[in-house]
Amino acid sequence: MASAEECRKALESLLGRLSEMSPEDRAAHLVDRAISCRVDDLGITFLTRLGPDGAGPVTEATGDEPPAQVKFTMKSDVLLAISEDPASIARAWLTGRLKIEASVFDLLRLRKLL
Repeated sequence: MASAEECRKALESLLGRLSEMSPEDRAAHLVDRAISCRVDDLGITFLTRLGPDGAGPVTEATGDEPPAQVKFTMKSDVLLAISEDPASIARAWLTGRLKIEASVFDLLRLRKLL
């Protein structure tokens, strides 16, 4: 099991890859969305915003925030594995180790990013 700080850094690493996209691609595939990442085995949830300008800072949820539009749920070891190999996101989702709650339109946008 990873620590909360290791998970935060892994999530920031994943989101940092968005800055490598061209501004045109970000504008075409990212719309302003609140994102949450629930780490089940640690009992914490991280929040950020994604948009055409990239990702906002990663913070820990306090419970006072409105619900996120895109929700990811996984264990800490899955988050670390995905941050090391982003291509494994689809495999984690297909095997049930990663759960995603989002609208159909948001899922289609996410698919283009992966």
